[in-house]
Amino acid sequence: MGYWDLEEGKDCVTKTWITTKVSTAIGLVGSAYHIVAYPPETAVEALTRATSGTATMAAMGAIFGMATCLSAQARDAPDDPTNYFIGGCASGVFLGARTHSAVTGTTACVGLGALAMFTKIGKKEGWRLTGPPKL
Repeated sequence: MGYWDLEEGKDCVTKTWITTKVSTAIGLVGSAYHIVAYPPETAVEALTRATSGTATMAAMGAIFGMATCLSAQARDAPDDPTNYFIGGCASGVFLGARTHSAVTGTTACVGLGALAMFTKIGKKEGWRLTGPPKL
């Protein structure tokens, strides 16, 4: 069962687990690219950088999943795209706190929130990025 198969605002633990797994995988891939692009001097440095990047992405995924689900429950509006904006913004704020930068946090809040909200809107309205045109 995937993320979109679960009902919005229900089963928060499962939704959070799915977003955490996906973001951890993205963090691992991003860390691998970073290590290849900027080779570390020691194996310990490589491990530290990989762990830091992956843990940050995993935490962002967990925050997104939990904030989105709890927002849907608290606002009693399970299918509202605003819940996704709140989850994306919460992840962005965490990134800003992690980097000790208010500018990064604000920008990431707006950017990730908008991306998540438009993803939800697109899912609801059937937007497609690829594939044959609808006739």
